[in-house]
Amino acid sequence: MYREVGGVRVHHVEHGGGVPFVVLHGAGVDHREVVGALEPALADLAGVRRVYPDLPAHGRTAAPAHLTSGDDVVEVLLRFVDRVTGGGPFVIAGHSLGGYLARAVAARRPDRVVGLALVCPAGRTARDVPPHRVLHDEPGAADALDRADVPGFEEYLVVRTARTARAYRDHVLPGARLCDEEGFGQVYGRWELRDAPDADAPQPYPTLVLAGRHDASVGWADAVRLLDVYPRASLTVADGAGHALLHEQPDLVAALLRHWLAGLALPAA
Repeated sequence: MYREVGGVRVHHVEHGGGVPFVVLHGAGVDHREVVGALEPALADLAGVRRVYPDLPAHGRTAAPAHLTSGDDVVEVLLRFVDRVTGGGPFVIAGHSLGGYLARAVAARRPDRVVGLALVCPAGRTARDVPPHRVLHDEPGAADALDRADVPGFEEYLVVRTARTARAYRDHVLPGARLCDEEGFGQVYGRWELRDAPDADAPQPYPTLVLAGRHDASVGWADAVRLLDVYPRASLTVADGAGHALLHEQPDLVAALLRHWLAGLALPAA
């Protein structure tokens, strides 16, 4: 389905009913990466309406010419969230770049945010990033992939098994192939926000922060520093995973996310 906000037709999918839980994917993919990773664990969750939009220049959401920065994307997301929530309370989450954007949306709507979840969140800087190191390389893991797709799989995953290869094939590649490279450069060439999400006072809402101990894209050290920004944050730095934590430790992510959601003070839908 689509909602037009700020001159942008935002494509999104929804599952379940209840309090809106808006989940933002990372750069270069689309909603299917987070849907594929999370929905198997959340499908039976009552009282939570999961909303997965495609960011501008990703999936089926175009990047009109008036979008030229990350700040413009945040404005679109704010209007989108206001529309899908009807101005009511919501939970928001994001992976990688989606985490950076989710933090900005939450900071602009602090009176309505019930909770914020961040998975391998990107930020203005990435300090103490470890080198890319393969933790497990199962023989024949990439057999499910076309040869041309193997380099991307090997660059993204530090746990290479038949299961992670299928996840990459089914949930990552479809969105990657739809990414509008020209639109991406137009919009995210200036992805850093004018006002960092943590520029103001510490944010009071419950927050879940998940990081991969072997994340060679954004690292894990900056995720730890978010404890200073979110005084009600829970933090897990998971071994056995990198930036693809969603796919490399899906059971852990699901258990932590369900536990955290169950503890939120969700209003009756």
